[in-house]
Amino acid sequence: MKAAIYPGHGQALEIHDVEDPSPSSTDIVIKVHRCGICGTDLHMTEGHTWQFPTNCIPGHEFAGEIVDIGAEVKGYKKGDLITALPSTGCGQCVACHAGNYVLCHHSPGVLGGFAEYMSIPSKVALKLPTHLNAADGALIEPLAVGLYGVRIAQLQKNDTVLIMGAGSVALCTAFWAKHMGAKKVVILSRSAWRQTMALNIGADAVVVQSDTTEAELNELFAGKADVVFECIGQPNQLMQAVNYARVLGKVVSLGFCTQADPIIPAIIGYKGVSLFFPVGYTLQDFKYAADTMDKGHVDPKIMITSTRPLDDIALAFSSLRQANQETKIHISPLL
Repeated sequence: MKAAIYPGHGQALEIHDVEDPSPSSTDIVIKVHRCGICGTDLHMTEGHTWQFPTNCIPGHEFAGEIVDIGAEVKGYKKGDLITALPSTGCGQCVACHAGNYVLCHHSPGVLGGFAEYMSIPSKVALKLPTHLNAADGALIEPLAVGLYGVRIAQLQKNDTVLIMGAGSVALCTAFWAKHMGAKKVVILSRSAWRQTMALNIGADAVVVQSDTTEAELNELFAGKADVVFECIGQPNQLMQAVNYARVLGKVVSLGFCTQADPIIPAIIGYKGVSLFFPVGYTLQDFKYAADTMDKGHVDPKIMITSTRPLDDIALAFSSLRQANQETKIHISPLL
């Protein structure tokens, strides 16, 4: 099969021919239909300290059709469309007991979506509801990121919410914040071109960064926001998020910044702002996101701005690292 290999050291992904996967007794093999490119994929292939293992096949926002099933797997059949948690979990540590396998440091992750086929442990697989297709399934992971962040923030009905950034995680967070009863959800973006997308997915307003940003936000919130979600993932955002939050407010960092980001504890403490750094989700989050999509409460496919063949993956990564008007690029080995 064809697969995109990360050579390491920040080098571009390369297409290679590798052996087709075969399932263990508890695995499922899928023919990948869609796999989204995540901001984490970009961060982890830039050659910094935090990066994917050399010569691995990345891709964790995937969905596809079952083509082979291990002998001990129950409840699935060939032809089913599935997605899965991109983590396995050891089952013994505190993270696993909490259901957040992403935080388990004793077991391998489930990567490999940037390939024609991949093998998945059945215990983390999720069969897609009848009305969802593979494009929907490949968006469940970013939806689960936003859902988990909103849950960790313990968002209250009638809270006011500011979301910094307008990428896919920010948009998913906007949806869940509104879905869970936020009184006002505002997205702060560097540009206005995602405004329609943001309003359709749940935001009440979009503010474009400028010299008048703080005044605009103060007017919209009649002060400061109850909860601020930082979804940019670059340095120098946390203190700005604290500035936008009210006294005794909350700041939730979902941007997964992999570089040092200076903060001033005295300012944060004197304002009484609580900081949260949620990473991961549970299988229940995946199921809830899928069921919510199935009920028609959201069509996240509005975030997909292009779908490209596997052979174009290096070009797709390169384009996302430059000025662009993409929100979510899907890679499809079927093209």
